[in-house]
Amino acid sequence: MNEFFPTIQPIQYEGPESTNPFAFKHYQADKLIMGKTMAEHLRMAACYWHNFCWQGSDVFGAATFQRPWFNADTEMQAAKLKADAAFEFFSKLGISYYSFHDVDIAPEGKNIREYINNFSEMVDVLEAKQASTGMKLLWGTANAFSNPRFMSGAASNPNPEIFAYAATQVCHAMQATHRLKGENYVLWGGREGYETLLNTDLKRERNQLGRFMQMVVEHKHAIGFQGTLLIEPKPAEPTKHQYDYDTATVFGFLKEFGLENEIKVNIEANHATLAGHSFHHEIATACSLGILGSIDANQGDPQLGWDTDQFPTSVEEYTLATYEILKSGGFQTGGYMFDTKLRRQSIDLEDLFHGHIGAMDTLALSLEKAVAMLEEQTLNNLVEKRYEKWQDTLGQNILSGNMTLSQVAEFVEINNLNPNPESGRQEMLENLVNGYIRR
Repeated sequence: MNEFFPTIQPIQYEGPESTNPFAFKHYQADKLIMGKTMAEHLRMAACYWHNFCWQGSDVFGAATFQRPWFNADTEMQAAKLKADAAFEFFSKLGISYYSFHDVDIAPEGKNIREYINNFSEMVDVLEAKQASTGMKLLWGTANAFSNPRFMSGAASNPNPEIFAYAATQVCHAMQATHRLKGENYVLWGGREGYETLLNTDLKRERNQLGRFMQMVVEHKHAIGFQGTLLIEPKPAEPTKHQYDYDTATVFGFLKEFGLENEIKVNIEANHATLAGHSFHHEIATACSLGILGSIDANQGDPQLGWDTDQFPTSVEEYTLATYEILKSGGFQTGGYMFDTKLRRQSIDLEDLFHGHIGAMDTLALSLEKAVAMLEEQTLNNLVEKRYEKWQDTLGQNILSGNMTLSQVAEFVEINNLNPNPESGRQEMLENLVNGYIRR
């Protein structure tokens, strides 16, 4: 096996006072918090695609990353070098999980048969590497958006042959995830949307997507996959409008096709903000609907209107997100997966470590702040007090269906109700949260 990071030693915790850029300041994998270790709470994962496949190109410029694992005589040799680099990185970083798309780990080939053979061979490689390193797979997925055949969508495509091709990829990617003991399978409809309504039949495409997801659920049960199926919401980019716009939209879709008990959401922070929501909002919405599955941990640039996939650095943002997750019982099969990429100017191999170390420290510190908020219950008690009148007779009769609209109106008239508004005390609550964050 090739060694790609020979100068990097396994990353260790050295504490907040450390000046070592290759050390954790806050993340202690084995530190016990509320009966679990930090690693068990956060369930952090690194991605295969941005870290080991992306070459640093964008729509205005060529590749800036000259990675040694890109240099090989054949595509399969390059895939195996990439696997060597990835698992060396995962191990030295000390992260628990990783995630991949099918074509991240294996070349597509010239036809479906080559795709299947290449993918199968590389799954063998990953299985051996997981066994030798102890790395676990948080989730797998299929890339049904990059190839030109998917320019008009995959499941929503006007051509059923393209639908079938995407279904074949998902079939094999799910089976690979099952074999590699992946804990989730993600469905991101990268081009499941439209550019113009002038050539789009919305009802038809929605029905195609619904049937596709039903087939995925059927296949999950057929192969005995015990993991969680996840849809990843995103409002736009690359299409003008995506059908899985946000968490609430996805829930409506799941209800329409009878899938609300089969599929949850994989929420990405940068997708939430592109939808005009806060990351906190999307987490809270998913928790309230009972469909929170997993998180793509990153952040965007507020001055840019597209998905920048930057490493998370905001303790404030991730404290609020982690607080909601902990309130709902914590991650079950999901976790915090770093769907993050280096800036095109960060061209050194060591920059991969710097980005992830900072992100892991951000989440560790956010976890400690969120736990303090949860354990002290100050914020929760104030929220409960705000709604306490709903526990009285009037509130309970309304919610239980014991009163009709006319009976409610009669109650107000008989009792001459004239309720006064009460302060929501937003500023005080913001100060309270800041007090935890600044400790």
